[in-house]
Amino acid sequence: MFHLFIFEKSTIPARMVSATVDSEADILSNLNINAGDWPSNLVKNLCLLSPDQIELGKMLVEMGQSHLFQQWTDAGVEDDKKKAFFDQVAKLNTRYPGGLASYIKNARELLADSKVGKSPYDGFTPSVPTGEVLSFGDDNFIKYEEAGVKEAQNAAFVLVAGGLGERLGYNGIKVALLAEATTGTCFLQVYIEAILALQEGSCRLTQGTFQKDIPFVIMTSDDTHTRTLEVLESNSYFGMKPTQVKLLKQEKVACLDDNDARLALDPHNKYQIQTKPHGHGDVHSLLYSSGLLKVWLDAGLRWVLFFQDTNGLLFKAIPASLGVSATKQYQVNSLDVQRKAKEAMGGITRLTHSDGRSMVINVEYNQLDPLLRAAGHPDGDADCETGYSPFPGNINHLILELGPYIEELTKTGGAIKEFVNPKYKDASKTSFKSSTRLECMMQDYPKKLPPTARVGFTVMDKWLAYAPVKNNPEDASKVPKGNPYHSATSGEMAIYRANSLILVKAGVQVEGPVQQVFNGQEVEVWPRITWKPKWGLTFSEIKSKVRQSCSVSQRSTMVLKGRNIFLEDLSLDGALIINSIDGAEVKVEGSIQNKGWLLERIHYKDSSSPEELRIRGFKINKLEHLEQTYSETGKFILKPQC
Repeated sequence: MFHLFIFEKSTIPARMVSATVDSEADILSNLNINAGDWPSNLVKNLCLLSPDQIELGKMLVEMGQSHLFQQWTDAGVEDDKKKAFFDQVAKLNTRYPGGLASYIKNARELLADSKVGKSPYDGFTPSVPTGEVLSFGDDNFIKYEEAGVKEAQNAAFVLVAGGLGERLGYNGIKVALLAEATTGTCFLQVYIEAILALQEGSCRLTQGTFQKDIPFVIMTSDDTHTRTLEVLESNSYFGMKPTQVKLLKQEKVACLDDNDARLALDPHNKYQIQTKPHGHGDVHSLLYSSGLLKVWLDAGLRWVLFFQDTNGLLFKAIPASLGVSATKQYQVNSLDVQRKAKEAMGGITRLTHSDGRSMVINVEYNQLDPLLRAAGHPDGDADCETGYSPFPGNINHLILELGPYIEELTKTGGAIKEFVNPKYKDASKTSFKSSTRLECMMQDYPKKLPPTARVGFTVMDKWLAYAPVKNNPEDASKVPKGNPYHSATSGEMAIYRANSLILVKAGVQVEGPVQQVFNGQEVEVWPRITWKPKWGLTFSEIKSKVRQSCSVSQRSTMVLKGRNIFLEDLSLDGALIINSIDGAEVKVEGSIQNKGWLLERIHYKDSSSPEELRIRGFKINKLEHLEQTYSETGKFILKPQC
């Protein structure tokens, strides 16, 4: 004998009842459920469940998930684990737009399409979309940069950072990895300091009476949430106000065992559903459900900028791309790079359906070429007269206009188009090698936009905008010659290359690179030049701080940590570090020569060196340098005496 308290809930009776029953059949009768419709092992445990949990159980049974209860024991055995099961189901149900029933329904449809080989692009014809191609440093580029900096005070930034660095050979979170070893600055610090520089620069250019704080959201995961918070707190948020930063944790979704979308149990726990990440497209539903988008709209913001976690060059391209969005009135602007035909990166493409629908989206490179051939282009994805494919390379950086963005997410509850990618055991496609799940990608947001939506792109030089860190040293060393390594080594060298080329464009004589091999990767080694974003946020700003004739040798290192540092007739052959407060104006002149800093090779398996250095294949031997710090306001000249 036991007491069952039933509360108002859907099919459950409206008033609270205390029912004394002698069997599970009586409980089911009270719930208007046919005993034959429920798995016996679940029926035997009804006495453990709350009314909400019984409703969840009913939903699972109705959605063909009775197998989840097949191995359950009788009531009184492992009861805590059974309650934990329903706690997990409740979380999975509330986190997915429309609940678990919608997830299972969507999964069945996508799995059915996958089994018959249906392409998401059936009926669509590809064509080149409309966008803006920028050339670094020309008048047009400078115009867009200035417009972007002005508009930055009306923007919010969102970093998709749910991953660990294990794939890179690094055990920490990826945003804590060093972007470059010269200053020891990690990626998260690079991003925050760039946003703060935009915040200050926007206020100056618009002659604002007070500086508006730019919101910064970081999407984390179970793996990275706590550690991201620890990095922020231990470094005082790298100078940003803690109130500016919001962490939104991405949750996982249920795994699927077969084409019927039967939920997969954890192989080590019969009372737990197996889960995997849903993909970085979750950032849209997280922003929508958090209420932040509405807060930003009410505060007068207009733009949301999305970016990913290990591209040290990105913020060199953001001002101009935001300027394009504001000038062209794009509701969606994809920041892209020049892309060689058939290069292993997605291409931004306009797709027009036979029924009149159209959209501008990323199409993966292995789908773009056959899609073009099927549409009557015999060469498929081919380079045009520019030497590059007319379909720009996607780097997963989006700028969305906030108002239309909210309108679209409101229609879907924050959900965006999903896909499924099961690994089948054989050609019959009747069973999987391992469980799969639904996934979504951040860049697929435009798929549901109406044809009237203003969707465009901004193309930058790859050397300026794109150098991701994705691969560990061993994998990078196996990349065919001529293809990008996308390693910690190549990512760091790309920063030095970009900074050197920017200074060359500004009039500095920078000696060209030498070829060196680190961890089996042959890379160009340029002078190790770095600066804080507040020194050189835009090209016009950098150009104004380089005067007369300056030169930097290939073996040199130059670090500029201050807003008002001016290079005038500087000849550098060695290492120079300058630190200054905002109120100090420092003019650097004359010839500076010393033994400098050398790059010394280390092997990625050499455990005597820190992991963050091993993965790049070198450490810095600081033989000799000139370092000056200016901690008081005033005007200063640094001119070494011969």
